[in-house]
Amino acid sequence: MDESSPNRRWLDSLEDEDVSFLKRFLQASGSLKELAEIYKVSYPTVRLRLDRLIQKVQVYDDANAGDAHERHLRALAADGKIDTATLKTLLSSYRKTKKS
Repeated sequence: MDESSPNRRWLDSLEDEDVSFLKRFLQASGSLKELAEIYKVSYPTVRLRLDRLIQKVQVYDDANAGDAHERHLRALAADGKIDTATLKTLLSSYRKTKKS
């Protein structure tokens, strides 16, 4: 597959830390228990991180999630870095600014 393909947009949008987590996940053959041991955290903590990463990938891969800025905001929410109320406020403000 061509590296400039739209199908790679989600991977190119991930932070280095997320890509490293994915690499370790693959090397652990998808074992969350093993990842928990590697990161020295609990299984639920690793599960939460994986769930958030899945949400980020879905946002970046969704062509209907808005432009690059809107997808970035949605990914921040998926990653737990901003709450839903803040996301809605930022998206509303951004859309109003875009229309002006």
